[in-house]
Amino acid sequence: MAKGSKVTCEACFFRCKALCALRLDEACATFRPDSPEGLRPPPQLRFVFREQRRTRSAYAFPSAEEQAARHDFAAA
Repeated sequence: MAKGSKVTCEACFFRCKALCALRLDEACATFRPDSPEGLRPPPQLRFVFREQRRTRSAYAFPSAEEQAARHDFAAA
């Protein structure tokens, strides 16, 4: 089927194989085109990983010594 063409129940796999229990004027959400190969799953989006752009973290936690120096209560 061409992209953008209107689908009808007569072109549905389930209606052609007498498996549809619905009597609608237009195709329903479960429409699958009838083909000689039989029922095929709908095409799914491909998952593509993005390249890692950042090699270092944006914030590095201070070491234990740096934290102790910041909160040195003996100097107060």
